Amino acid sequence: MTNIEQLEPKEVFSHFAALSSIPRGSQNEKQVSDYIVKFAKERGLEARQDKMYNVLVKKPGTPGYENAPALILHGHMDMVCEKDPGVEHDFTKDGIKLVVDGDYIRADRTSLGADNGIGCSFILALLDSKDIAHPPLEAVMTVMEEMGKVGASEFDVSQLEGTRMVDFNWVTDEQILAGCAGDISCTIDVNAEWVSTPPNTQALTLAISGLLGGHCEFDIHLERANGIVVLARMLNSLAKKHDVRVARFAGGAQNNVIPAHGELVLVVQMADRAAVVKEIIELNTTLAKEFSVADPDLRVTVTEAALPSRVYSKSATHRVGRIVALLPNGVISMSRSIDGLVESSSNLGTVRDTDAGLTFTCTITAGVSSRKHDIFERMRHLAEMAGGGTEFKQFGLDAPEFPPTPNSRSVPAAVAAFEAVHGRVPEVLVSSCSLELGFFVNRIPRLDTVGIGTELQHLHSTKERVSHRSVARSWKVVRDFVGRLKD
Repeated sequence: MTNIEQLEPKEVFSHFAALSSIPRGSQNEKQVSDYIVKFAKERGLEARQDKMYNVLVKKPGTPGYENAPALILHGHMDMVCEKDPGVEHDFTKDGIKLVVDGDYIRADRTSLGADNGIGCSFILALLDSKDIAHPPLEAVMTVMEEMGKVGASEFDVSQLEGTRMVDFNWVTDEQILAGCAGDISCTIDVNAEWVSTPPNTQALTLAISGLLGGHCEFDIHLERANGIVVLARMLNSLAKKHDVRVARFAGGAQNNVIPAHGELVLVVQMADRAAVVKEIIELNTTLAKEFSVADPDLRVTVTEAALPSRVYSKSATHRVGRIVALLPNGVISMSRSIDGLVESSSNLGTVRDTDAGLTFTCTITAGVSSRKHDIFERMRHLAEMAGGGTEFKQFGLDAPEFPPTPNSRSVPAAVAAFEAVHGRVPEVLVSSCSLELGFFVNRIPRLDTVGIGTELQHLHSTKERVSHRSVARSWKVVRDFVGRLKD
């Protein structure tokens, strides 16, 4: 099997291998941040690390480019941590096991972290280079991008001199990114109204598996099954005919990931057990047919569970199911100005047990701020109408969109670099995804911004993979692009 460090370009993949060996889940970035600071200082470069572990590295321009305007390079250090059921992997301690599989690199039954490990590897390769012509570089690598873009929001942009910026957090080498959406997240806390478990009852665990999951922005238009929504749909169906009670509900990896797994523990009357199991099997058949194209391996299994001492009240059980049924989820609106572009969407990303009951977390993404805030307020109204002490809160930050830069010079330079490498003109895209760029564009006057990416697939899932041939192509574009920025 090919070793990743044998792949071309070696100057990029050596850094990706090093980054992959360091645990770097969101909120666990100190070790990788320290590594990058050490890397920079060993090369005599100026490096700064803030209290959140964001890193800024500055490198002078090469001969002939010393007085060119500085170029800001951007990527994020953290990754989404997902693993297949039964896999023993501690993301706080263990590095990622990389596998070269044909034209792709993947991980061994965990998420890969090519988002945004490849982007940071491009940055490190530029900082490490001795043969690439480039203007002064200001490399910004942020933390907690995958948990609300907190690092970018807290980064002190007054340290930067550049008024042009290239971001490497894009998912294809076929496009040049010229703009993107913003996002906002919220939590909805539901009170369990705990009661003692009724007599003559049985606990059942409904577990969903086989889902593709994916990124809540790049994959939302594919209409894949949301594991939390599917389980709540089963709950609502069963609650119409039977006295079922929620005992536990947990699922999803992160707010910006389409949930690929989840478990719902229900307590049912012994007398209803056979009918409940039969209905679950029938519902599974119905849902498998419904999602046969979007999620062909969907499966809900039912097994016996230990009987808990307490369960949700009947009204709280119904409240949980109804909230999920009514929450906006999936594509909400399409752009009327850009054909085929998702304008706004929402993702019910996680459900977690709490002492009081449970918490849902949702992320809303939109290219128009007013649309984003309207969906946010609809969720607030729903929580208020649900009653029973249901609480609604904003989670994380209100991330602004990145609108296209008027009269951009960076975008044409990236297009020219692409054409020089590929022999054709790329698509210039304004995307429905939300990146950190709005936090920079809104705080640095006249910041001229562009995005260059690589072919990444199945982000935020254990099927995540990156094309190493795409990395090689994109690296050529990056090298050509920075060489064009002499004035």
